[in-house]
Amino acid sequence: MHRSWLAFLTCATVLATACGTSWANPSQKPPNMLFLFADDYSFEALGARGLVDVDTPNLDRLARRGTSFDRSYNMGGWNGAICVASRCMLITGRTLWDAHAVDPTLPDEARAGRLWPSLLNAAGYETYFTGKWHIRADPALVFDTTRHVRPGMPAQTPEGYNRPLPDGDDPWDPSDPRFGGFWEGGTHWSEVTADDALDYLDRASGREAPFFMYVAFNAPHDPRQSPREFVDRYPPDRVALPENFLPEYPHNDLIGCDPKLRDEALAPFPRTELAVRVHRGEYFALITHLDQQIGRILDALDSSPKADNTLVVFTADHGLAVGRHGFLGKQNLYEHSTRVPFLVAGPGIPQGVAIDTPIYLQDIMPTTLELAGVPVPDHVGFTSLLPLLRADSPPPPRRPIYGAYMQLQRSITLDGYALLLYPGARVARLYHLADDPLQLRDLAASPDHAERLDSLYAALLDQQEDLGDPLDLTTVFGPSPARR
Repeated sequence: MHRSWLAFLTCATVLATACGTSWANPSQKPPNMLFLFADDYSFEALGARGLVDVDTPNLDRLARRGTSFDRSYNMGGWNGAICVASRCMLITGRTLWDAHAVDPTLPDEARAGRLWPSLLNAAGYETYFTGKWHIRADPALVFDTTRHVRPGMPAQTPEGYNRPLPDGDDPWDPSDPRFGGFWEGGTHWSEVTADDALDYLDRASGREAPFFMYVAFNAPHDPRQSPREFVDRYPPDRVALPENFLPEYPHNDLIGCDPKLRDEALAPFPRTELAVRVHRGEYFALITHLDQQIGRILDALDSSPKADNTLVVFTADHGLAVGRHGFLGKQNLYEHSTRVPFLVAGPGIPQGVAIDTPIYLQDIMPTTLELAGVPVPDHVGFTSLLPLLRADSPPPPRRPIYGAYMQLQRSITLDGYALLLYPGARVARLYHLADDPLQLRDLAASPDHAERLDSLYAALLDQQEDLGDPLDLTTVFGPSPARR
């Protein structure tokens, strides 16, 4: 029925054998794929993780019935809109600087059938899109069907910035439709996106062809708006102040996170405890509302004839600080802004398992191609996750996690340590993540850690060369940040 089916069958059978279960009768049908994609969703904001006080019962149940990749990262971005780079990497399979080079020609890539949905479509998949797109190619060139294609963010209003003031004055109300944003059009955008997904699932239930659904919510990106019942769940006295709260980050002007950056202008400088509690409460409210919409989609899938042959993936394009380290946005390389949740569930996927092997969120692209039996193109720089899901696979080799923000920040995470470099400030920061997951204790100046810092720096330089990074760190840091 599909020319790629023999390759899929081989891959799915290996996965199913290792996991003690199988895709529903794979000799007949390749797997459907439901890709649920959020925006600005930090890895910590899952109730089941217990890291913050947030209600996500539906994502928690998805985690229980599948596998969680607990150290999933985005590489960064080449401008303030980190989501553009993240989504370009995802849709092309290219790593950061390769994606940056191809970004202007994405319409040509789409017409040539080289993008993720097009590759699946060529293998017999019906492809469907709704929600946030925010890359150059017209999604109509990439998907069979599109609905409610959204911009990078709902329109913000002046009242949504620089709030609340230290005296508590706040003219903005996240549940008031008169401020537009997620309320533009009369129905909250998260609900519209879920409605679109339900409509497609209903239509797809009677079709033979496998489907690929790319369901991209704008939430929980600002403006952080949700119905009053959700806002009321998170009053400031419920919301804990982050342990790594800072009124202001000491190098923000030199790393591109000054008050002129749109994300950072949402709250006053210096940050106040009240402002951070209010913004975090509205963030959690929008996440709980999003979780409710995802629950509607999961319920509909469970009730459909496609349930026993559908891979479900939930992740996000990047994280968000929301008051940690003095930041509100994602234009920094701390873990709260680079790490995202990554949940995968379906027949053949181990249930209730958490994997702490570092991955990139864009690894989902070659993973799905491999499951569908589609040859992974040579330009794809990410790695299939199927070996990590097979119980009998050998441990993977060490994988450095590279990070970049414009020409202003670089990072590498390896062997439980994270090195951050700020060329403009001539500053290095080193954190031992196992002992210090909140990245509170900078070890860069410690003589006891000079050798570790140097080894990470060397690994970062290697990654820069491998990935085509145009920034020459040695002009600032020389052969060693520890000894310059």
